[in-house]
Amino acid sequence: MSATRTASLLPHRHTEIDLLAWLGQAKAGDVLEYHQGFLALDRSTRKDSVKERERAALGRVADQAMRLAEHGLVHLLQRRVRDERFSYLAIARPRTVSSPLSISTLIPEEKV
Repeated sequence: MSATRTASLLPHRHTEIDLLAWLGQAKAGDVLEYHQGFLALDRSTRKDSVKERERAALGRVADQAMRLAEHGLVHLLQRRVRDERFSYLAIARPRTVSSPLSISTLIPEEKV
């Protein structure tokens, strides 16, 4: 049995492309922490402590994680760290040869 590899997009803020890059090299069972906090509040416009730019970037990463889950490429989990603080995890699922990863289908179209 191989060891599970764990990575994190923290403490630096990264993009949805970084999430895709991780997935491209991830083996089944590898874990990525893509956010730590309270995602719903951190994405909310009511929370003044998170700058608008950071909030938008977090939203894009979270949306990308959801798209990956909808395509069956990752499992999404959250683990309580303490009150009102969670670790948001993406766990790479096994891929078959018949279903290779197509990055182009996972990148959202630009809104004009």
